[in-house]
Amino acid sequence: MAALVVLFNLKDASAKEAYEAWAKTTDVPTASSMDSVDDFKVFRLGNIMGTENPSPYQYCEVLQINDMAKLGEEVGSEAMQKVAAEFQSFADNPMFIISEQIA
Repeated sequence: MAALVVLFNLKDASAKEAYEAWAKTTDVPTASSMDSVDDFKVFRLGNIMGTENPSPYQYCEVLQINDMAKLGEEVGSEAMQKVAAEFQSFADNPMFIISEQIA
């Protein structure tokens, strides 16, 4: 199974509450409704394990994808384009990483 991992920081640190509320009420429900997405979780990242050093990223989104080609089609929908634009208003240079589960 493939996963899309998105690592990012917020453009504005004061937007934490707004982003997290939007993620819960808009981003996750909308993206989860796509046929190509089996699961979607958003994580707030903390310190690097065993240290007091913060993660270089504030957030990580993990989408379990069952069909990458279908995902490509579905992200072009009007609803997903609206969600993508809203996400870009929060996220500062997000990294979208396609990954494949090996174990």
